[in-house]
Amino acid sequence: MTRQEFQERHGIIGQSVEMQEIVDIIRHVAPTDITVLITGESGVGKEVIAKAIHAESKRAGKQMITVNCGAIPEGIIESELFGHEKGAFTGASETRKGYFELADGGTILLDEIGELPLGTQVKFLRVLENGEFMRVGSATPRTVDVRVIAATNKDLESLVRTGSFRVDLFYRLRSINVHVPSLRSRKEDIPLFVEHFADEFAVRNNIRSAVFSPDAIAVLKNYLWEGNVRELRNLVESMLVIEQGKVLRAEDVRRYLKPEVGFVGARNLPVHLNKTAEQAERELIYRALLDMKSDILQIKNLLAGGTLPLREVRNESGAIDVSQGEVEFETFTPSCARESGSEDVAASTIPLDEMERLMITRTLKRFNGNRRMAAAALRISERTLYRKIKEYGLNEK
Repeated sequence: MTRQEFQERHGIIGQSVEMQEIVDIIRHVAPTDITVLITGESGVGKEVIAKAIHAESKRAGKQMITVNCGAIPEGIIESELFGHEKGAFTGASETRKGYFELADGGTILLDEIGELPLGTQVKFLRVLENGEFMRVGSATPRTVDVRVIAATNKDLESLVRTGSFRVDLFYRLRSINVHVPSLRSRKEDIPLFVEHFADEFAVRNNIRSAVFSPDAIAVLKNYLWEGNVRELRNLVESMLVIEQGKVLRAEDVRRYLKPEVGFVGARNLPVHLNKTAEQAERELIYRALLDMKSDILQIKNLLAGGTLPLREVRNESGAIDVSQGEVEFETFTPSCARESGSEDVAASTIPLDEMERLMITRTLKRFNGNRRMAAAALRISERTLYRKIKEYGLNEK
């Protein structure tokens, strides 16, 4: 089977050198039972790589179970992974198998492995070493024959340094590390993705596809794609619903993009192309905080010039449009400025942590304490939001 045939068979798109190397690695490691760690930013297609490894392995006849470790509450994750006995805890009305038992003979993909609690990491390491585990509430060891594939968008090495990830588990996982590059680092693959997503969506929904002109493709190749392949797919599908059958130009594509956060040079902020997921989340919050600070300073200037009353109106990008109506806001003065009594300091040197705390507080209030909606609005994971709430001692209600 040629490399191209292999890619078509498993839905791996890309002609870049990086993707060709990944395909070669898959073909070498798939027939073995070695543990594989797949790393890369959110949305790059780590699950596609995992499925290809399973499909080319000797376990292809068995199922592959995917578990999102970040989506399972810490209090029940061991029960979900290893199962539990009847009466093991309140609500355990019957014996239940965990994901490892269900995947026996096949493959288990542990996505967001960096979110695994430290206590669970110890038991997971035992499964990796000898396939042995115990259900919650049981003292009887059990064994499974499972091929483990782990995936993460976090920098596990930095988590090891901070003590939130076990060093022995880290070295056990990284025996084979497949790093999937971000979409912005393999721009030559973008036209292939666009064509594939457009044709696939048109056939699946029985609609006419669209043609992307060269200047439209150029715009897409210059976009930062912080959501990577997943973001590109969503964009193409959204455009096809509205623009089906058309020849799409650069101006058409720009209407569906957010230039204030997506293009290099759109802000006076440094662009870290190889940032970790944690750094990316913090940068997104910082950008939102800069927007808020700019809004406050702009309104303060208007107040000083006697141009009230105005009404708060937000434009499409979410920034305050002070061109019409009345505005109501509260002046934010950080503690350092309150102690010094300097309003100039308050206007120009707001510490990032205080800005971050204020932004999270206001977002939680906006969504009536709904953490999921607040996390989505802030473009961070729910677990990151939980950690920030605890860190700042916030009352999200």
